[in-house]
Amino acid sequence: MELLNLIEQTVQGLDYELVDFETSPRGRLMRVFIDSPNGITVEDCATVSNQLTRIFEVENIDYDRLEVSSPGLDRPLKKAADFERFAGQDVQLRLRMPIANQRNFAGVLQGLKDGVVTLETEKGPVEVPFEEIEKARLVPKF
Repeated sequence: MELLNLIEQTVQGLDYELVDFETSPRGRLMRVFIDSPNGITVEDCATVSNQLTRIFEVENIDYDRLEVSSPGLDRPLKKAADFERFAGQDVQLRLRMPIANQRNFAGVLQGLKDGVVTLETEKGPVEVPFEEIEKARLVPKF
């Protein structure tokens, strides 16, 4: 079973959302970022960490360190559902290929429709194909 699927099933089984997953170059360090509608506590991270540790043991997955944490206030947006869920929030996007000589955009996320993300920027609305987004994250307000 693929590692990402294993982690995602485990996290979802505990009623959390898998936001992101990273590994170090040789897979020695694994970072798992989780979220829930009520936010994430230290206890939530411990629960997921303990469950993943047991499952990795059973599946004979070799690693040195596992870190489980919340995605933070500048949470990355990865899945199509994220672009719907966080409509109305300030975001930053980086594209794989420039549109009109621009790769980086900032503005208020309007949502995702028919595979196109709409962003309200200072210069007006910008429409970006979802698959062209290299990186996207929320911009926290203070």
